[in-house]
Amino acid sequence: MSSTFRPAPTSERMPFIDALKAVGSQLIVLHHLAFYGPMSDWTHQLAPDVVGWFSQHARMAVQIFLVVAGFLAARSLAPDGRLRTDRPLASLWQRFVRVSLPLLAALLLAMVCTEIARTWMTHDSLPAPPSLWQFVAHALLIHSLLGVDSLSAGVWYVAIDVQLYALLLGLLWLGRQLGTTAPLLVVAVVLASLFHFNRDSDWDNWAIYFFGAYGLGALAYWVSRAGAGRSAPAWLAGMVLLTGVALALDWRTRIALALGVALALAWAHRSGWLFTWPRSRALGYLGRISYGVFLLNFPVALVVNAWFTRHASPDAGVQTLGVLVAWLACNLAGAAFHHGVEQRLGRPGRAPAR
Repeated sequence: MSSTFRPAPTSERMPFIDALKAVGSQLIVLHHLAFYGPMSDWTHQLAPDVVGWFSQHARMAVQIFLVVAGFLAARSLAPDGRLRTDRPLASLWQRFVRVSLPLLAALLLAMVCTEIARTWMTHDSLPAPPSLWQFVAHALLIHSLLGVDSLSAGVWYVAIDVQLYALLLGLLWLGRQLGTTAPLLVVAVVLASLFHFNRDSDWDNWAIYFFGAYGLGALAYWVSRAGAGRSAPAWLAGMVLLTGVALALDWRTRIALALGVALALAWAHRSGWLFTWPRSRALGYLGRISYGVFLLNFPVALVVNAWFTRHASPDAGVQTLGVLVAWLACNLAGAAFHHGVEQRLGRPGRAPAR
């Protein structure tokens, strides 16, 4: 690779990552549409293999978000492998505010949507009416840790995202305190996750379970920087080798996917394509609104499911049309939420820590 490559400013858009987010968010929406609600049962009659695939496998798109989040966190917190902020707790607070305030707004909308859906249908995909403690636990992002029932599908990921950010931040801070290379600490925890914690689902409410994928994203950023120079291929080969050994010990398709995404990000960064490809306004826009779509797709889909259950013909073709309407509605609602709520509420968490 050319030694003249320099990483772009952190404020520059990255079309490659926008495209990954766009594809990932749409797969999650389609997974929820296939897995929840009565309309998918009708669609299953027309296309059982398609519905079955989205129901069982599309959820692995979460790995895309985990790897991308680790990549971006490394880029923001420690672009050269050394923690650059003197106020790590302020950085963690900003991250919490940035993701949790839009989440709370989305949960309020989700509760309204659930009650609207409840007037039109009875179905086991409808969450029970929430308690005050349930809402508080969600606000603090500890509902999964306490075994509190979720108010909406996918909320667990927001809590895990903050945990992962905190864990990476802690490793970077520890590396600075010990005077050692922080990425080596990240490698150690990635290996602990891949070889032990990620193989035990009892840990799936904790960051360490997912840190294998998240840490691969962080390592992909550091390895692909210009400063990695000629050592980059060796480090990438090491990532592949160690992840391959973990998969040989216990095959997990989700981890194989995470490795693939990490390698794609590293290649795109080294080649410069991260900032130049694909040139698609549609993918770029879907990537930018992906968080809003992620937060609102489940409650919006519930309302569409309920309306079609109550008012539309019990016919496979009509109900499949309802699935398409729900897909469109999820994206429109996510776009409106992004512009009207997310950008405003997430603004306090965008100020750089000093």
